Amino acid sequence: MNETIGFLLNDSARLYRRAFNARTKASGITALQWRLITYLKRHEGIRQGPLAELIEVEPITLSRMLDRLAEAGLVERRADPTDRRAWRLHLTARAADLLHSVRRTAEILNDEATEGLTPAEREQLAALVERVRANLSRRECLKEAL
Repeated sequence: MNETIGFLLNDSARLYRRAFNARTKASGITALQWRLITYLKRHEGIRQGPLAELIEVEPITLSRMLDRLAEAGLVERRADPTDRRAWRLHLTARAADLLHSVRRTAEILNDEATEGLTPAEREQLAALVERVRANLSRRECLKEAL
């Protein structure tokens, strides 16, 4: 059977998410929530609209995710000093601790997923997948501009 790159990437991502979610079940965090927290770590103080665009989810979906993370004590909404209608998003100290422990879980899973690959092959794989992502992202940006 000759699968396409798209099928292989999608199926690998599905399996990775499933394994990740199984390993982090006790923490109460899912792969999508971890992705959101990781983006918040990189963009501390971002508003909801730009964050929804970054993680490519609908604003209402993001709002629900943030509600759950706020209830879990992982995210805080703070008033935006320049726009009283908007909120700035910040991670709590509890989220920082969780990020550290879940990052280790992700590293172990990455090692298992790339078992049998040399360090050079791992770097090459990451570079190739990054190029595929950039190609798709660029095409999406061009499509939106039309």
